[in-house]
Amino acid sequence: MTGWTPDVGPDLGTAIEELGSGELTVEGRLPWSSNLTFLVSLGTDGPVPLRAVYKPAGGEQALWDFPDGLYRREVAAFVLSEALGWGIVPPTVAREDGPFGAGSLQLFVEADYEEHYFTVFDEGSRSAELRTICAFDIVANNADRKSGHVLMGSDQRLWGIDHGLCFHHQHKLRTVIWDFVGEEVPEGILVDLARLGSSLPEALDELLSEPEREAILGRITALLRAGRFPEPTGDRPPYPWPLV
Repeated sequence: MTGWTPDVGPDLGTAIEELGSGELTVEGRLPWSSNLTFLVSLGTDGPVPLRAVYKPAGGEQALWDFPDGLYRREVAAFVLSEALGWGIVPPTVAREDGPFGAGSLQLFVEADYEEHYFTVFDEGSRSAELRTICAFDIVANNADRKSGHVLMGSDQRLWGIDHGLCFHHQHKLRTVIWDFVGEEVPEGILVDLARLGSSLPEALDELLSEPEREAILGRITALLRAGRFPEPTGDRPPYPWPLV
């Protein structure tokens, strides 16, 4: 499947606009997702179709510890990533008029699916970017960071995807990224977190509850005070399953 690449696709700002307004055509279901997830194309001009991953609310499996509307968390992850200036999450918007109802649309990027967190970490040259993803997951309280949720784009850019299980107000962190435990958080990451300070993007008001937004600020404060990547707490399994 052909996805977005910076050399043939629109710039990311234009992609966001097209995700929000383009006519959607379902191409098929993505079979590896636990919830109903679809690949859709947008009715836009260009050398290749602009495609997106569509996650409708109606296709979500009910969870005892997360409220309905996981798709809003996908959008919230993009909003937070952009507010921090980290560019981790592909452009993601909420659409009320999807083929199967309200849901999230995330730009489908061209990626090498043989690469994922473990292979990138082992290669050894992308540690700065991986530390940024690690810090993002701590702040977002990611309960499901599998290795396969870190993609390498065709331009070698690293992306993080699948953020439906983020932002719970209780501690839920489950991730494969424990390689930096105890290390100092890079200064640039701390500067970005401090800059965000106590003022979250207003867009999060419609996506997350007040306790969830307050918990984001609490996690930012805790990471700034500690200045180091935390250890697993031991009160829940620290790894997702499957790992990849």
